[in-house]
Amino acid sequence: MRRFWLLFSQAVTVLLAAYFVVAALKPEWLGRGGQLTAAHGVTLLEAPAPPAGSAPPGSFRQAAIKASAAVVSINTSKAPERHPQANDPWFRFFFGEQGSAPQAGLGSGVIISPDGYILTNNHVVEGADEIEVVLNDSRRSIAKVIGTDPDTDLAILKVALDRLPVITLGNSDALQVGDQVLAIGNPFGVGQTVTGGIVSALGRNQLGINTFENFIQTDAAINPGNSGGALVDANGQLMGINTAIYSRSGGSMGIGFAIPVSTAKLVLEGIVKDGVVRRGWIGVEPADLSPELMETFGVKAKRGVLITGVLQNGPAAQAGVRPGDVIVAVAGKDVANVSELLSGVAALKPGEASRFRVMRRDDALDLNVTPGLRPRPARAPQQR
Repeated sequence: MRRFWLLFSQAVTVLLAAYFVVAALKPEWLGRGGQLTAAHGVTLLEAPAPPAGSAPPGSFRQAAIKASAAVVSINTSKAPERHPQANDPWFRFFFGEQGSAPQAGLGSGVIISPDGYILTNNHVVEGADEIEVVLNDSRRSIAKVIGTDPDTDLAILKVALDRLPVITLGNSDALQVGDQVLAIGNPFGVGQTVTGGIVSALGRNQLGINTFENFIQTDAAINPGNSGGALVDANGQLMGINTAIYSRSGGSMGIGFAIPVSTAKLVLEGIVKDGVVRRGWIGVEPADLSPELMETFGVKAKRGVLITGVLQNGPAAQAGVRPGDVIVAVAGKDVANVSELLSGVAALKPGEASRFRVMRRDDALDLNVTPGLRPRPARAPQQR
């Protein structure tokens, strides 16, 4: 028996040694490592073809495929402004034809409904005489503007096409810093492009881009032409609408901003239902607390927003708000700066009273303020 086990162990040892030699020198004999091909007399070892539809570990292929079909390119054109003397023969003789070529614009958009609704930036379509939408499958259609919201720099378009791919709306409120995201759009008109990065910051405001700011900041490359395109998560769900970049060169420097899809849904519902976004307004002039203003108005509050002026007979004045008051909470939510106050008031339903917590010197007051409908701006805020 002992001799039998000795022979068995020696045979196993020899077989294992032979296996390792073959695996190292001739892996194709074992059906591993690829296959041999000949190219111009040179023997090459090629990797085996991966299973159909599979993606390498860490790939965002499926997310890109899922979302890209619903991202469109937007081409706009605007008739040139004619000089008042453009019809004067002498003017044309000395200066030639002025502004005869139409002005062209470029952006991106996202199909959010099988009914043909497309979400994009207001500054992409503002002032355009004609808007053409180009789908990822090369179909083209003239789009109609359903409504715009300059305060958030969003616009809703509609196209009359069937079999439209639709993006899945995600929960932007669940995003956290460090989450993986993809930016999809048509930068510089080169064609649809997917870039990747992470969420760099949340709740960015006071950037001077829009009236209401609550941006998602990302380092995914965003360039001119990406405006209105999609910011999606690793599952291909829409998290935001790419809007602006911080740049000294005109190209991506790793700081891009997107409007959260939670904001976009509110704008979409308001425009489709009422033709306009209905926001609350109380008629005050707010200012962030500073030592100078606190001394001027005799303010003792350490946080909140100082009211430096109140519109006569406006909603705030009728509720008893006075210059020098400090608003510290709106509808139970604390406010620490002007941006938060504007957003909090805008979220209120016009005509329905809400409780405001106000500090007046040493006294804390609860005032019931019935907001009015926020007036539309005379013009859209400057885009950057």
